[in-house]
Amino acid sequence: MPTEHGNFKLTAFEQKSTGDNHLALVKGDWDKDEPILVRVHSSCVTGDIFGSCRCDCGGQLHNAMEMVEEEGKGIVLYMNQEGRGIGLINKLKAYKLQEDGLDTVEANLKLGFDMDQRDYGVGAQILRDLGVRKIRLISNNPKKRVGLIGYGLEIVNTVPLEITPNKHNEKYLTTKRDKMGHQILKENQ
Repeated sequence: MPTEHGNFKLTAFEQKSTGDNHLALVKGDWDKDEPILVRVHSSCVTGDIFGSCRCDCGGQLHNAMEMVEEEGKGIVLYMNQEGRGIGLINKLKAYKLQEDGLDTVEANLKLGFDMDQRDYGVGAQILRDLGVRKIRLISNNPKKRVGLIGYGLEIVNTVPLEITPNKHNEKYLTTKRDKMGHQILKENQ
């Protein structure tokens, strides 16, 4: 599939337990024990499709695609886990609560959810199915590392994915750093 950010083989996976579909953008070939550049990206309709400035999702997705393209091999795994796993409608409700002054964590908690409900186990299974055993993980999220390691994948190193903040997402990025442990450089905040 040719894209603005590179050329990829697109493979769809269906999660047996839920019927959800997940996508893998795959570039190149690799040896069994070769560390592969991987981004496990949770879907974000508002950021990935509509270019919302409230988050850094679209920028992270597109930058990761460009990194894999430049590397010549790797995977961008697009997981159907909208709104940190709470779904699109609840994410929009959380947006409204954020407009009323709550941060992203407080909004999810007020709606009765955990701050982050995503599960990386299915993503790990997809990566193993694609022949990946060792990962160079494109991420700022330490929970993602733990979720993938728990399924027999070795993370050789973490590749940071910095997005320049804007006036609409500064509070969001600060919350990710301060309340969720994301490794975002403080000077960018």
